[in-house]
Amino acid sequence: MINKIEKTIFRQYDIRGIVNKELTAENTKLIAYYLGLTIKEKLKKTPYIVVGYDVRTHSTMLFNALISGLNLSGCKVLNIELVATGVNYFASYQEFEIENKTIKPDASIMITGSHNAKNYNGFKITINNEPYFGDELIELYERIIKAQEIEIPDNQDFIKIDAKTLYIDYMINQFAHLKDFKVPFALDCGNGVANTVLCDILDKLNLNYQGLHLEPDGEFPNHHPDPTNEKNLEDLKTLLINDCNLGFAYDGDADRIAVLTQKYNIKGDMLALLFSKTMKNPIIIGEVSYSQNIFDEMNQNSQTIMDKTGYSNLRLKLKELNADLAAEVSGHIFFNDRYYGFDDAIYATFRVLELLYLGINLDDELDKLPKVYTSENIEIEVSENKKFLIIEKIENKLTQIQRGFPIIKDILKIDGLRINFEYGWALIRASNTNALIMTKYEATSHATAMTYKKAVENIIQEVRNELNCITN
Repeated sequence: MINKIEKTIFRQYDIRGIVNKELTAENTKLIAYYLGLTIKEKLKKTPYIVVGYDVRTHSTMLFNALISGLNLSGCKVLNIELVATGVNYFASYQEFEIENKTIKPDASIMITGSHNAKNYNGFKITINNEPYFGDELIELYERIIKAQEIEIPDNQDFIKIDAKTLYIDYMINQFAHLKDFKVPFALDCGNGVANTVLCDILDKLNLNYQGLHLEPDGEFPNHHPDPTNEKNLEDLKTLLINDCNLGFAYDGDADRIAVLTQKYNIKGDMLALLFSKTMKNPIIIGEVSYSQNIFDEMNQNSQTIMDKTGYSNLRLKLKELNADLAAEVSGHIFFNDRYYGFDDAIYATFRVLELLYLGINLDDELDKLPKVYTSENIEIEVSENKKFLIIEKIENKLTQIQRGFPIIKDILKIDGLRINFEYGWALIRASNTNALIMTKYEATSHATAMTYKKAVENIIQEVRNELNCITN
């Protein structure tokens, strides 16, 4: 009998699903077993795999299942327990004294539902410090479903290592110049795992902060752990009054950051611009949803490259080009400058504080940018198996003159369609993780952006209607 496992949990960047419905102890054992075999075959040795988990109520259950599968496959499990994703990645770059020898881990698995609702969980995987994603995950799925059912016994053997202390000590050393820096700031950990290390570092540096929802709690009793949603920032905004003009918020596994002042919600593209000001002739990797103003400003002192959206894509591109920085608008920030090149919201926190220490006024720098209207991401629900076809059909339509459609200067096809108009642009792309078409608009005025929005949404609706007609 073939084991039942749904392909839908094998997403573009990780494995993720609803626990006890899509992701169970039984199929986690299977995933871990065949993943372990895959890693062994790839590396041609017995691998040491770092495994950490977030605060969700089912994370330890999945941990027990995961390491059972890894153990049966012949891998060695290095347990770092409850950690932020950045600590999990960090551990893979360190050396540990294990079994009377010095070991550098070969792979990592982080058990986390990231910014998803509390009933979700999943696995973020790296091998040799490169993300394991995309086609590789589909190949893993296909390997599992071709296999006959296998009995995987419970096996809780692991080697415990202390990655958190190494991480805390590293951060204190890297940012020793910030010690006793008295600029006040606030932070909201959202009851995720940020404060498994964050406040220890802040306290040892004697920094001046106020904290909200610091205690890890997998029920997320105060608000959902997704700082890209404005409503989840309301508690933090209450602290940004009087002399406090800086706030930080984190998602559930603390690899995504939101940075707020009283004036700005500083998105990832704005952060890239601010960070670039402290680097000499940097190479900066952005993604297709960046404001054009940001690219234009950075190009004055930096080399910028536009790439696909997605944290795994950006991490690989950063390594491929040996760039200094990559940033996603949603708050995944990757520093190759003075760091290891993975997305870590806790590390990014200290790089923001360092900007203030260096005398950079965040609001003043952003005030200098030409004023444009930029929409939030707009989600349009579509069929999962038609979302990429919809983009293809839209592209075909745009090659023909559309009556009443704004004049197109050019179309970038890096990730979906970024349509450049005379006074702005529109982005249409298929989500790699959900059954959605994502759109975004920017122009010199709100009215112009809404003109672009109406024209693009009309084309999208035309294509959806046509495809429905074909189906019927």
